[in-house]
Order: sequence, then C-alpha cells, then structure tokens
Amino acid sequence: MKKYPVSTYFFFIIPSLIGVLLFMTPLLTDDGWKVPIAIMANLLANFVAPVISYFTLFIFAIASFGSFIVKFIPQQDEKHPSFIDTLFRVNWFWTITRLVGFIFASMVVLDFGPSAIINESTGGLLMDPNGGLVTFLFTIFLFAGLLLPFLTNFGLLEFFGSMMVYIMRPLFKTPGRSSIDALTSWIGDGTIGVLMTSKQYEMGNYTKKEAAIIATSFSIVSITFCIVVLETVDLSRYFIPYYLTVVLCGLVLAVIMPRIYPLAGKEDTYIDGSPQDLNREKLPKGYNSVTHGLANALAVADANRNPRQFFKDGFKNIFDLWIGVAPIVMAFGTVALMLAEFTSIFTILGKPFEPILTVLGLPEAAEAAQTMVVGFADMFLPSILGAGIESEMTRFVIAVVSVTQLIYMSEVGGLILGTKIPLKFLDLVVIFLLRTLISLPIAALIAHLIF
Repeated sequence: MKKYPVSTYFFFIIPSLIGVLLFMTPLLTDDGWKVPIAIMANLLANFVAPVISYFTLFIFAIASFGSFIVKFIPQQDEKHPSFIDTLFRVNWFWTITRLVGFIFASMVVLDFGPSAIINESTGGLLMDPNGGLVTFLFTIFLFAGLLLPFLTNFGLLEFFGSMMVYIMRPLFKTPGRSSIDALTSWIGDGTIGVLMTSKQYEMGNYTKKEAAIIATSFSIVSITFCIVVLETVDLSRYFIPYYLTVVLCGLVLAVIMPRIYPLAGKEDTYIDGSPQDLNREKLPKGYNSVTHGLANALAVADANRNPRQFFKDGFKNIFDLWIGVAPIVMAFGTVALMLAEFTSIFTILGKPFEPILTVLGLPEAAEAAQTMVVGFADMFLPSILGAGIESEMTRFVIAVVSVTQLIYMSEVGGLILGTKIPLKFLDLVVIFLLRTLISLPIAALIAHLIF
C-alpha cells in the first residue's frame, strides 16, 4: 500500500467523522429525533420565515427565465459544459415545468389565481413559510449541499465500499459504497439521501440502475415522521412493533424491487454511457477488504486537500438544487395535491384495493381502500384519512404502508424527477404501486399477530 503522510490520515478521518455526525447521527430534540443537518435547517427556516417565500420566488424566476434564455444561446462546448449550462440547459419539458413551478409559487406568495392552487392544502401547503416542504427545501439544500462533501469527498464511501460490497451487491444489486448512502437516507432524511444519490450518479460512481435502486429503496421517512403518523392514527403505544414492521417491509422491498420491473430493466451504464465496471470492487492481490478500502480512502482524501475546492463543490451543489430541483417539486407537488384535494381520482383508483383488503381480513376495507393510493400525492394524507377508521388493526396497516410506499410526489417523488436520476413519472407510479402491493400483506400479517 502506498505510504501517505500522517496528515492524509487526518484528512480522511476527521472530515468523515464530521460527515457521519452531521448526516447520520440522530439527536433528541423537542420535536423528536433528528440529524444535526435537519436541526440546523429547521433553525434557519424559523429565522428566515418572514422572507423565505419571496427568496424562493426569486430563485424560481431565475430558474425558469434562465432556462428560456439559455435556449437561444449556442452552447460553447458540449463535452465540457459550463456551470451555467449544467444549471439552465435542460430540455423543453423541464423548462416548462420550471416555469409552471414559478407560476404556482407566484400565485401563492402574491395571493392571486385559482383557489385550487393557492389553497392551504395544495400550493399553500408546499409554500408555507413555517414548515412548508418547498420553503424548507431551501434551507435543507443550503446545509446539505454545502456540507455533503464531508461524506463524499474524503474517503468514507471508498473505505466502507470495499467491505460492504459483499452485502450490498448480492442483496440489493448496488455497490458497497451505497451502504453509506442507504444509511444516510434511512437514518437521516429521505431528501438528503436522494441528493446524495444524484450527486454520486453524476460523478460516475453509480450506474443508471444503481442510482434508481438506491433512490427508490432506501430514502424512507425519518423516525420522527413515523412517530407523527402513529400519533395521527392514535397508535403511539405500538411504536416498537410498528417501526420493526416498517424495517421488515423496507428490507423485503429493497431485496425484491431491484429484481423486477421497472428497476430491473434500467441500464447498467454510467452517466457518460460507459458500461458497468465491476472490477472497481475486486480486491487487488495482496489486499483484504479493509486494507483496500483504506488505500482507496487515503487516495481520495489526499486528492481533496484544497479547502477552496470543498466550498466550490458545496456551493455548486446548493445552486444545482435550488435551480434544478425545487421548482420541479413545486410543480409536481401542487398538481398531485390538487388531484387529491379536489377530485375523486384517488377514491376511484383505490377501489381495486377494496377486495384485497377484504381478503387480508382487514375491517372497514371500503373506507381504507383510498388510503392505499392517496399517499402518492403526499405521505401524510393516508394517516389523515385513516384516522377516522375505528379498527386499530386497519389503522396500523395504513400507518405502515403509508411510510413504506416511499414515492410521494410532494417530497421524494418530486425530488427524484428534479434530479438527473434516470426515473420517469410512469416509473414512479409503477414503483409506488408495487411497493404498496408487496408491503400490504406483510403489514396485514403483523397486524393480525398484534391485534
């Protein structure tokens, strides 16, 4: 193994530990368990609440009009696009989607337009300066984007990648380095996990299939939200069996989903089109998994000693997320919430679940059916609708399934569509339905054992 100075070991260990602390170490707060990065985002969100809506609107304007302007400026170098090109040079679909996000946000902030859009349960919910998803994303993106290099740039992924490949590859069909990504998503926050997955994909560390698997299999909601869901359905006393059921469903889904459509059909090629290279994970002669991981980690740490590059990468992350992701979440999230709030589409779509729930022996199947699909719009809607159901068993199942569905257009789903992760809207619909159908019998079986 190549010899490095002691300082390189410090460049690997200290920033990596800071990254683990910030992104993966839950702390108990007045609002429940949260990772420090989310705590900092919440504190800043409270501080900037009076102006965050207008700042969001300003960024959305830059994102939408910038995308239109760039359309009429020839690209100088297609092989090496400038940062401006990476921010604004998108196809017409995403350009128009950014404009729609800006228009929706304008209506909410400036209080004009159809009530269906500015309603406090639709666009108003997303743009609420006191905890709305879109406004909160601006603060979480600020800290996550700036500080994410602590996790990605100093060797932590390389160190654990060599050791975890024998678990992650056979079980989940993902590289060993994705273990840190998965833990960050599961323990920390789903939005941070999607962000991290997208950046690793853009850097050429994940193939299209691997990025799609990780983004849709591990970005589960936080423990804190699980507690809120249980409180909403009045089952807080069942937290331990509930969360164990969520973990069981999550693991089963993470094993099954990569092996079936649509994830199984994604290309195993990197973002530049090159084929998957499994030789990256093979141990060179004379190395074991620990020494090989350490050698890779030290090489990465040694190449990232420049603090200017650290902040440069961090600020690029921030603007990429503000410009490229947030307007997409606003556009798709608002439309999904309008469908849930003002149409019967989810009631109609939920009808096929009624006989399934009946076969599984769940009381009040008719009332519970729509909760199986309404979660596609927003993760919290199933527990709100299910709160009025009398059967504790049925409410338990609704609470479990609503968390394990994972693809919510008001959060993770909209976020994925705003990144370069190769998943289309129809892919997310299919993944959502499959996750529902697979987790439902597991949740029902556990519910029958408990109640």
